[in-house]
Amino acid sequence: MNIEKIRLQDHVDYSSDSIVSKKILENNAGGITLFAFDQNQRLSEHTSPYNAIVQVIEGVAEIIIDNKTHILSAGELIIMPANIPHAVNAHQQFKMLLTLIKGENVK
Repeated sequence: MNIEKIRLQDHVDYSSDSIVSKKILENNAGGITLFAFDQNQRLSEHTSPYNAIVQVIEGVAEIIIDNKTHILSAGELIIMPANIPHAVNAHQQFKMLLTLIKGENVK
């Protein structure tokens, strides 16, 4: 295993009219993926069978969970419970770290 220090906000770049993702780690227990959203990009509403943590590392994100809007700024995180509809909107550029946890659901 190659061990290295990662500066998250420098590890993925914005791309015009796109969402860029970069896997940091993936195994049977879950995964960690870094995202860079360009302005006006979105992930439409969907569900996941696993719990996930979204941590904003740059900018401001709109996270919608179960039809409730949450505005997160750099340094803030939120848990997206398994099997609950959620969506992500970028009214401005932002970067986030998504940690997917394959295990028991949040109660």
